[in-house]
Order: sequence, then structure tokens, then C-alpha cells
Amino acid sequence: MKILIAGFGSIGRRHLNNLRALGETDFVLVRSHLSTLPDDDIKGLPVETNIEAALVHKPQAVVISNPSSLHLDVAIPAAKAGCSILMEKPVSHSMERIDELQSAFKKGGGQLLVGYQFRFHPGLQQIKIWLDEGFIGRPVTSRAHWGEYMPGWHPWEDYRQSYAARADLGGGVVNTLCHPLDYQRWLFGEVESLWANTSNFALGLEVDDTAEIGLHFKSGVLSSTHVDYVQRPGQHTLQIIGTEGSIVWDNATGIAKCFQPNTEQWIESSLPAGFERNFLFMDESRHFLDIVNQKVSPICSLEDGIAAIQLTEAIHRSASSGQKVQLN
Repeated sequence: MKILIAGFGSIGRRHLNNLRALGETDFVLVRSHLSTLPDDDIKGLPVETNIEAALVHKPQAVVISNPSSLHLDVAIPAAKAGCSILMEKPVSHSMERIDELQSAFKKGGGQLLVGYQFRFHPGLQQIKIWLDEGFIGRPVTSRAHWGEYMPGWHPWEDYRQSYAARADLGGGVVNTLCHPLDYQRWLFGEVESLWANTSNFALGLEVDDTAEIGLHFKSGVLSSTHVDYVQRPGQHTLQIIGTEGSIVWDNATGIAKCFQPNTEQWIESSLPAGFERNFLFMDESRHFLDIVNQKVSPICSLEDGIAAIQLTEAIHRSASSGQKVQLN
């Protein structure tokens, strides 16, 4: 199939390399030419500077990895043209024009996979199985913590000019590190209400660099979720307490553990041999190719992506107003 990749920073390159590793060879790129990385690995590939010219190449699949605020400029015309899309999270920085995107998919007939790659993590997948099978009884509370030092992500560029640090590109820690919002919703269901406090005190950016979020799920689960651009060394962990046990997961090891009170023992998830971070993206790419070939439905759909935007918007509303926010 012909695959269009829009945006060729670090994540666009990862998708290209992974799709090549899966045997794909026919690509066209849409680029702004603002990337600070070398172009050696794309020599010979057709490159366009706008989506209309790129769609003339008639791609069946589109990977959108440009800044969040620019996603819909590519996604809407591509969806109208009948393409299926793998879109980096979040779908957009706000709900503006989301109705246009929904209409475009209805017209074109393609599907959207939102790039919440942690849904492909074997540790989190095992946690979902444990929860679904009642290993810890009824889940009561959840604590998600993700802190990383954002200035160290891309040492080759000025972090203050990156999409994650700029309001006009849809940045900020709530939008950029929104994975825990998605995977907790995947594990516990819809959110009923939330409160949040955010700050840009640590790095002095124009966007939030730290957030404390309280989520109340319709299932009754209460969550405390922390994200920041500051912590060194980084930490990405999840703890779930249930009426009959507890679960912990640490992204550093990838392993999930479930405590069983009846045996007073921890049971552990297993990982594939040689497991590392790119396994998540490879599985995501395999899944996307199956979607394009109409073999499966997206594990993380447009509706899931919209729900995540509604959560991030509600977080910003709560932080600015100082009020608890109810979600429909």
C-alpha cells in the first residue's frame, strides 16, 4: 500500500522505520522542512509541502505525526479521500472542528487509530485482564504518576521551541503526557467528574509543566493522576487498590504485579524476550496495517480520542476556574 507520513520529526521517523521493518516500501511525505534532524533516511522518497499535493499520490494509509494543533489540517482532507489514519495523540488540542473530522470519516469510509501506544503495553494489557477477571475484587483507587525532564527529550534542539512547550502547537504537559488519562479510562470506564490544578512555575513556559488531577469514574474508582515536565530521574508508574488486593506497574521495568491476599503472594506479568519501548510502536503499526486491510477495528478509536480531548479540556477548565467539572 502507499502510505503518507505527515510530519517528520522523531516520531515520524520512528513510524517510517517501523513500517519499513514490517515490509512496507511505498511512501510519500508531507513536510514543513522545519525538522532539526538529518534527512539521510528519506533520500529518494517523494516529498510534498501540503496535504492536497500529497493526496494526488492516492495513499491508502496516512500517519499523522505533526504538532497537535495541525493534526486536523491533514486529517480532515485525508479522511474525506477515504484514507485510514494513524494519528499521534491527542487527536487535537481542542474540540474545535472535531465534528468536521467525524463527517469526513463518514464520507470517506476510512478508520482512525489514535496513537495511545500504551494500550499495546503487555504489562497494562495484563492489568486489564486481571481487572476484568476480578483478581483484586472491585477497584477502589488508582494512582498514576508520570514525570519526565522535558528539556532532555531532544538534546539536539531548544526545548522551548518544541511543540510540547508551545501553546500555538497544542503543547503543555496535560496534552503531551495524556497517556494515563487514556489508559485509565480504558481500564475503569468513563469519567464522571474531575478537578485539576496546573502550573508553569518550574520551567517558566507559556504552557503548563505540572498538573495534579483528580478523576472520579462512573464505576466508582477514584484516581489521583500526576504529570510533569520536571522530574529527574523520570518516573512512570501506576498503582491500583481493590477490595481484594492491589496491582502495581512500573514502566521502567515494564512488569505489572498483582497481590493476592488469600496467598499473600505477588504474581507478575511476563514480557516478550528483549522487550523495549519500540515494541509498543511496532505492535501499533501492525495493528494499523490490519485496520487499513479491513481485518480489525481500531483498539483506540476516534471516539476514544474524542473522550481524551474532552478530559484534557475539562482539566484546563477546572484549573482555570478552580471548580470541579462534571462530564457528560
